[in-house]
Amino acid sequence: MASSARSIPLKFGGEPLTADRARRMRWTATGLLAAMAVLFFTTHGLEPVHPAWGYVNAFAEAAMVGGLADWFAVTALFRHPLGLPIPHTAIIPENKDRIADTMAQFLRENFLTPAVVARRMSGMNVARGVGEFLSSSSKDPSGPDARSRITGGAAELFAEVLESLDPDRLGNQVRSGLATQFAKIDVSPLVGRMLEGAIADRRHLPLIDGMIRWAGLTLEDNEETVRDIIRSRANAVLRWTGLDERISGSVLDGLYKLLAEVLVDPEHPLRHKIEEGLEKLAQDLQHDEETRERVESIKRDLLENPALAEWWMGVWERIRRSLIRRAREADSGLGTEMRKGLGELGGALKKDERLQVQINRFARRTAVGVATRYGSEIVTLVSDTVKRWDATTITGRIESAVGRDLQFIRINGTLVGGLVGMTLHFIVSFF
Repeated sequence: MASSARSIPLKFGGEPLTADRARRMRWTATGLLAAMAVLFFTTHGLEPVHPAWGYVNAFAEAAMVGGLADWFAVTALFRHPLGLPIPHTAIIPENKDRIADTMAQFLRENFLTPAVVARRMSGMNVARGVGEFLSSSSKDPSGPDARSRITGGAAELFAEVLESLDPDRLGNQVRSGLATQFAKIDVSPLVGRMLEGAIADRRHLPLIDGMIRWAGLTLEDNEETVRDIIRSRANAVLRWTGLDERISGSVLDGLYKLLAEVLVDPEHPLRHKIEEGLEKLAQDLQHDEETRERVESIKRDLLENPALAEWWMGVWERIRRSLIRRAREADSGLGTEMRKGLGELGGALKKDERLQVQINRFARRTAVGVATRYGSEIVTLVSDTVKRWDATTITGRIESAVGRDLQFIRINGTLVGGLVGMTLHFIVSFF
């Protein structure tokens, strides 16, 4: 039975259930009024039989009058009693627009003025409340963590946003934003300081070793080209005697030997020359205007190169698809990272009073700004919405909300009227 009761659909804050309870109370009040009428006509003329019947008859008569009076008053709020167009009845339907304006004015004066919003929020610790929510779990130990629900919804929303937006347009916007920020950076001094720091910490040695190995591999891959260059520069006699082959072989062997010596000998003079060149480059990148201008020119050419834009769009598409996939995979690291981040944020909001002050101030200013800018629109929305309701709708909703209490007024009026009638009968009888 309890299960079927929970399955009843509720709307407008439980309106169907409230309407049923109000309807039952209305039938109760009407039944009490009918019972008083039956009791009045039944006991009329029985006072000579026994004086007590006079009290019962007086009670029933006064109760019937009080019940009828309160029935008329309650009914007149929502409709014309018995369908008769009596003046000053059907008060709510006839004054629907005025009620809407009054509700809007009440909302404006008590909730949506900047002073009221600021005063109400001054005593609220919004940051601490959010922190406690983020750092606490749901009451059901077997249920999902509160952060899991938030991250799950946020991840799905994030994935849907990435899918709904035009990927090309979004990628171009991201590229444009990155390019704008990168264009503002003076790259040359930054690279110069990085290179200078690397040299000072001796972190440039792997770079030199890599350059030497790269030179050796490049030479190995282009041996025939080097041999052709040497042959083309040799004279006819050397070519006729075949010495050009020996010379080109000797040159290549000498280059391989030189690179090997530089690679294995930390104190090789050529290595020192390379280090001196790197040090000079670091200084020029920081202080030489011509070098800095060349670097900036290369940066601008790179940013304007269509090939870079095409490369970025491919990278962006892979990033976008990866983010969508990770957002929708329950066991991906994205959700775990988001939950961990939210937990840390919640802990910080609970403990850090300075952070609470900053966030509470921001929340208060935001709420005051919303009330200042959009308070009139919100009030107008409420007023226009109520005015658009037809008389039947607004009457039904108000009656469903307060109708049960109004029927108690009818019941109380019936009983109180009966007691008053019985008291008057006593006074008349003895005085």
